[in-house]
Amino acid sequence: MSERSAPAWLTEWEYAHRGLHSDSIPENSLAASEAAIAAGMGIECDIQRSADDHPMVFHDWELERLTDGNGATENLDSNELERLMLVGTDQSPIRLSRLIETVDGRVPLLIEIKSRPGYDVERTCELVQSEVHHYAGDFAVMSFDPTVSEWFSKNSPETVRGLVCTDTLDHGWLSKWREPGELQRANPDFLAVDIRDLPNDKASGWRASGKPLLSWTIRSQQLRDRALAHVDAMISEGEGLA
Repeated sequence: MSERSAPAWLTEWEYAHRGLHSDSIPENSLAASEAAIAAGMGIECDIQRSADDHPMVFHDWELERLTDGNGATENLDSNELERLMLVGTDQSPIRLSRLIETVDGRVPLLIEIKSRPGYDVERTCELVQSEVHHYAGDFAVMSFDPTVSEWFSKNSPETVRGLVCTDTLDHGWLSKWREPGELQRANPDFLAVDIRDLPNDKASGWRASGKPLLSWTIRSQQLRDRALAHVDAMISEGEGLA
């Protein structure tokens, strides 16, 4: 793990999961970002890579759940993705560059780079780093894939980087953080651990060492109470919001 101290801002905020979304405001949209800013919250967002190599603020590998399109997200170029409509709204998927321009340092960003086994995630890391290189606002990158934190550790060491961890969600990275040598390889500044898995000895030991422990996704008062007892910052939505 990284030996440096993470910046104080990282644990001074609560983060709106995929922006402050609701039934009328779609996740990862500009409207969700503006709502989070208005509520005084940081923003957690997701990144997928378009066919023409643009980091897009979008969660799913497929388009159907969130948009009026269909098929694989990575098969459309950025202009085609921006022409889609997020279901039931006047919002569209956006590029990371547009999100950064909109936020303009008003609140911090947690930028989660999506990956899956066999995916060329290092290319997405390069593209994200190119977008955020001159950004003056507070931000961090993170991913379930240890390769992301490892890449930023080696190629953009000034970037705050985290490893997202779960022992519950089986999506290709189940308990990856527990495998021998993975934390050392990732060299993260912070961990963001599935609230369903807390407390546990590994996360508690990390926090006891003075390293920041974040948790996701806080969706109820019960989970909020658990997070308040065991972590340094929360990534929240819905009934888990303060």
